Amino acid sequence: MSRNVFVRIFRFYRDGFREMTSLGRTLWAVILVKLFIMFAILRLFFFPDVMGKFDTDRERSEYMMERLLNTNH
Repeated sequence: MSRNVFVRIFRFYRDGFREMTSLGRTLWAVILVKLFIMFAILRLFFFPDVMGKFDTDRERSEYMMERLLNTNH
């Protein structure tokens, strides 16, 4: 039963995208480009991987505790 539901949902969206007008396709393209920019490009510049420099979870947790408890930084 659940497999049939997923197949019906997939077909619903597939048929909807096939019958979409050019304006709708353009709007979806704009949405996808914006999502790519938000999650791929901005992440690289504004959210650096500060936890990658530690080898163990203990080092990471000690660093975070120090950062959270130290208000003079």
